[in-house]
Amino acid sequence: MEKYVLLAMFSQVLLTFTVMVVMGRRRFSAARNKTITMQDFATMQLNNAGDDVHIAGRNFINQFEIPMLFFVACLAALQLNAAGYVFITLAWGFVISRVIHSIIHLGSNSVKPRYYSFLLGCLLVLTMWVLLVMRVFAL
Repeated sequence: MEKYVLLAMFSQVLLTFTVMVVMGRRRFSAARNKTITMQDFATMQLNNAGDDVHIAGRNFINQFEIPMLFFVACLAALQLNAAGYVFITLAWGFVISRVIHSIIHLGSNSVKPRYYSFLLGCLLVLTMWVLLVMRVFAL
């Protein structure tokens, strides 16, 4: 069971690195197009960069918010031997919701579907935590 939890965690890490590459490419493209200068990176004053640059930066930051609760839940489940089929399904559901969220955010940036994918991910992580507590305390 543990290997599937670890694989879900690794997939979330890969998503984070993928978003980092997209963000970097967009930033350097903006620098090549002279909408920002390399000196702007010294203070990260990227105000003149286009929306696509800001969106990629925001999506990268998103990968260190709710996903941290996911990682902690997974690590706790592994440590406490509490990762069963339901937990693994929830973990993979979370990762898939984050991939969908990032595709929408970095693509069309349609707010409503992006919000629903974000909300789904949040509910999945909350459910992971509830399941974890229930298993540990045998509720």
